[in-house]
Amino acid sequence: MEIASYEFTGEGMRRMYENEKWTVGIKNWKPANDITGLDMLERHNGTDELFVLLSGSCTLISAEELENGWAFDKVEMQPGRVYNIPRTLWHNTITQKDTKMILIEDSNTGESNSDFHRLTAEDLKAIRQLVQSK
Repeated sequence: MEIASYEFTGEGMRRMYENEKWTVGIKNWKPANDITGLDMLERHNGTDELFVLLSGSCTLISAEELENGWAFDKVEMQPGRVYNIPRTLWHNTITQKDTKMILIEDSNTGESNSDFHRLTAEDLKAIRQLVQSK
């Protein structure tokens, strides 16, 4: 038996370790997570999702669906802290090219138990204003 080590330097997210209960992935910048490429929100209906920022910068975007649109919020991630996205919370990440994060989630998380919402031009404008505000 040996200790295993994993690395991923490409764009996007790759599951690096997985067993029957949980998975650990490395999530790097990709165009769809850039402020200029963001186009959707997602939510996972069966489980929470955890992120740890290793390097770079990441803004976690969360949203609540209201009768007349969406209420957006943000959290600026700090390196070395664990951030929990609760089950059913609409969210996405906005990253820059040097960003590297760890993602931890239930190994059964996928499209079959997640929802996706395409953002409108109005939504994107509100998110960009939120991200640019201090």
